[in-house]
Amino acid sequence: MVKIKICLGSSCFARGNDRNVETIEKFLLARGLRDGVEVSLEGCLCLGKCANGPVVMVDDVCYTNVSGGVITDILNKLFPAAAEVKNEQ
Repeated sequence: MVKIKICLGSSCFARGNDRNVETIEKFLLARGLRDGVEVSLEGCLCLGKCANGPVVMVDDVCYTNVSGGVITDILNKLFPAAAEVKNEQ
């Protein structure tokens, strides 16, 4: 199971993690991936990297400056088979 933590502290939230949450949820839904089965998706408060936000943790890897395009790239790398299924349709 892949564990995704999204910082929802005020700085990261204001810098775009509110939109990243929506992007992740849409990605999982579109590819038939379920929170709690293939993925653990959770919000958290401050990961201590406010100046480099928005911040997203995937397992033990911390990603900073995560814009909408970056989160999509991360998700496609994490779930390549799911990305291939979507591209074939």
